[in-house]
Amino acid sequence: MRHGKKVNHLSRQTGHRKSMLANMACSLIEHKRINTTVAKAKALKQFVEPLITKSKEDTTHNRRVVFAYLRNKYGVTELFREVAAKVGDRPGGYTRIIKVGNRLGDNADMAMIELVDFNEIYNGGKKEEKKAKSRRGGKAKKSETPAAEAKAPEAPETSSEETTESAE
Repeated sequence: MRHGKKVNHLSRQTGHRKSMLANMACSLIEHKRINTTVAKAKALKQFVEPLITKSKEDTTHNRRVVFAYLRNKYGVTELFREVAAKVGDRPGGYTRIIKVGNRLGDNADMAMIELVDFNEIYNGGKKEEKKAKSRRGGKAKKSETPAAEAKAPEAPETSSEETTESAE
């Protein structure tokens, strides 16, 4: 039974576990993405998300609290400057765990843990903008059609001028 088991001990003593999670958190903050086992990734997620929440409010007290966990000046500085600026409006869920298969040596389940806002592939490089929805979509399309037709003949003329200039 797992009654009251809130922390995965990862088969390590307390000091080793805390140091390992602090080092992994600093690496995650510095590189924005790391590969590790699934169990360590889940433990790291529980460790680092409250620290990112604290970094949203840049006070001396919050910096000291985060430094007590991370024990790395560079990691704290990076967290409060770059990471906090990107996740300022997000209410939570700052990390994403993606399973990547099994390790060759011992067949351990591997995962990639990354900071959500720093992945350009999933975000598309820019934030999605909400378009204003209107009930009368037909009128907007009709007004755009003549403008598009007027611009269409101009495009081939400019391209033909460019080809003649490049040929000379």
